[in-house]
Amino acid sequence: MAKTSSARVRPTIRMVAELAGVSTATVSYVLSGRRGEGGPGVSDPTAEKVKAAAERLGYRPNQAARAIRTGRTNTVILSLTMLSDPWSLSVVEAVQKAASPLGITPMILGDADWVKVLGTHNADAVFVDAVRDDQTAALRKLAEHGTTLVVFNEKLEPEGFDVIRSIAEPGCRMAVEHLIHGHRRIACLTPATASGTSGGSRYRAYSEALTAAGIEEREEYLGLFDGTISGAFAATTRLLGIPDRPTAIYATTDFAAVSAINAAQRLGLAVGHDVDIIGVGNTVEGERMSPSLSTVGPVDFFDKLARLLLQRATDDGGPEAPAVLDFPWQLFVRESAPHRSAATRLN
Repeated sequence: MAKTSSARVRPTIRMVAELAGVSTATVSYVLSGRRGEGGPGVSDPTAEKVKAAAERLGYRPNQAARAIRTGRTNTVILSLTMLSDPWSLSVVEAVQKAASPLGITPMILGDADWVKVLGTHNADAVFVDAVRDDQTAALRKLAEHGTTLVVFNEKLEPEGFDVIRSIAEPGCRMAVEHLIHGHRRIACLTPATASGTSGGSRYRAYSEALTAAGIEEREEYLGLFDGTISGAFAATTRLLGIPDRPTAIYATTDFAAVSAINAAQRLGLAVGHDVDIIGVGNTVEGERMSPSLSTVGPVDFFDKLARLLLQRATDDGGPEAPAVLDFPWQLFVRESAPHRSAATRLN
């Protein structure tokens, strides 16, 4: 009796071509990652037909063979300082969505030393979300040696790498002023390293906005934490447990604001009524949660970042010279800190 096998036959490029009714050369071009929508000689409908056939068959290109043939790895590296931060999660989601149709795999470095890793690992493009002053020389050296870099930084200029620039301080001031419109007792939830007169711009926006409004900055309303989710939760619990507790909290990141909402709800407070909470970053998680998070941040930041990174990875339509991509900020009023008039101010 003949032996049968239940093993699934791995789909080939020829099978994709037969299903789509095109040549193997057309399939190879469409799925090469050189262009998102087909390219010269390949119409958009044909490209979509090839992609649909590949998806139906579960076809995946042989990445090792492609790397040898093209010199590309079909990977991008995302160096993210804090993976649990909604901002980092939004970056990953946007890049994965943009990379999947191109057959490109995102590789994530969490809390990693990107300087050391990039010295030994290749990728078609790399996104770095934080660069310390002592790392700028290494950044320039990597660019000189041909590493394709997209860097998130408010101060750097493009020197062989692209810069994503999103100046936070004016937007943070907007967030605090939104709370001032309805509150006098406003706390600031911020990492300990970002506080103080010589500290970060996000804390400075809080301090200067209160002063401009004639509101005293109270020491007990400064919720310092260690930069972790649990630390933000504990700091919020302390803020909301003091006599004459704050009626509003300005959190310098969305992830801290999410922790603040969780802490307030644990204490039985209705967010958006008993206490207003606003964050910074305009992350996807903040928009999707309940109550939805009021925040400030750039518009279409994550999708545009992903498009630039994938353009660089595929040499697909991006500007030839390294560029600065600048994002203006705006206020997103949602359920956690609704609009309040002076007549309804919570004192």
